[in-house]
Amino acid sequence: MQTHFSLAQLADPHVAEAEKILRTCVHCGFCTATCPTYVLLGDELDSPRGRIYLIKDMLENDRPATEQEVKHIDRCLSCLSCMTTCPSGVNYMHLVDQARVHIEKTYVRPAHDRLMRAMLAKVLPYPHRFRLALMGAMVGKPFAPLLAKIPGLKPLAAMLRLSPGQPNGRAHHEAPGTFPAQGQRRARVALLRGCAQPVLRPSIDDAAIRLLTRLGVEVVRVEGEGCCGALVHHMGREEEAHAFARNNVDAWTREMDGPGLDAILVTTSGCGTPIKDYGHMLRLDAAYKDKAARVSSITRDISEFLVTLDLPKAAAPLGRRVAYHSACSLQHGQKVKGPPVELLRTVGFEVAEPFDPHLCCGSAGTYNMLQSEIADQLKAKKVGTLEALSPDIIAAGNIGCMAQIGSGTGVPVAHTVELLDWAMGGPAPAGFSGTAKAAQKAA
Repeated sequence: MQTHFSLAQLADPHVAEAEKILRTCVHCGFCTATCPTYVLLGDELDSPRGRIYLIKDMLENDRPATEQEVKHIDRCLSCLSCMTTCPSGVNYMHLVDQARVHIEKTYVRPAHDRLMRAMLAKVLPYPHRFRLALMGAMVGKPFAPLLAKIPGLKPLAAMLRLSPGQPNGRAHHEAPGTFPAQGQRRARVALLRGCAQPVLRPSIDDAAIRLLTRLGVEVVRVEGEGCCGALVHHMGREEEAHAFARNNVDAWTREMDGPGLDAILVTTSGCGTPIKDYGHMLRLDAAYKDKAARVSSITRDISEFLVTLDLPKAAAPLGRRVAYHSACSLQHGQKVKGPPVELLRTVGFEVAEPFDPHLCCGSAGTYNMLQSEIADQLKAKKVGTLEALSPDIIAAGNIGCMAQIGSGTGVPVAHTVELLDWAMGGPAPAGFSGTAKAAQKAA
């Protein structure tokens, strides 16, 4: 793609990066075939190629974002399916992230939109605040249909619909501390606590710690670690995202330089993608760029790590059919697709995948609240393809996908590590009872 940035503009490293990305695009349009919003809406401006043109015009002319640009860029899920499809290697992720920062700095949103985004940014990344908010949501949940009829309150209605009907407890292993390996220690890892997942599904990390320690891995919950920054990052709130990133880099670096870490493991793939990108995110920060790159270099999705541990193979099938949903942040953002399926099959589950595994379920962080109408349509399509597999359970590696899909189906939804832990003697995930071996005998 031809660009016309001035030399003065290109002196800005952010603009120089955007120009490099834009020049990589060859207008081929392959991305349109796998873009969820284009497939759904059929509007060129709701495709990656169309958004690239909008971003180019906005940045090249060095002007504030307009309502049209905001509309179509807001509709982007950042699922990154286009990056998997693109034959030219266009780094759409970094380009759209930069566009969102530009929008946040130059566009004045309507008051109700500003208020909703500020609330999400000040509540979701903080577990204590989020727990309190969910207690309030229990009271407001019955009023969601009424609020959905008021245009400015549709995001609030979506938030109430997605909230759990009853509060969850805390993870048994939530506090900072070290959990020793059983038997001879094979590795020492940090396990991200995060923010939303321990509130919405504390059983995930409990299962992960049981599973890891059983396999000879020492697990540490690092003191001072917090939200990865993804939620505010995707809303263009750059300073807040960088503050979260620096905090985590400091916390993990202390642990790496102290007792040492073989890996930083993440059970929420929506967090893993930005953490693996910390090196790029903080590349212009002289005090943090090297430390951030070091952190990114040892960050792994838990499935990437587990597949290296040679899980014991099941003696016989478990008699449970699993529909595996590949989270966009995992398959497109991190290019991790095979390990979760391989692990589930290794321990004895029958695994099936939907015919459209590349398409997003509509969760995408805060997207299912801020763009609820599109998200609901994507959810219906995804649930339909998963239910068509006639599964006993649906598995995913991202809490956002689990909450989104779970709100549209009666089939139990579990995290991959919950199923792995269950198959290896741990407690049953929500929706099942007993051990997996007992379930196998009863089948």
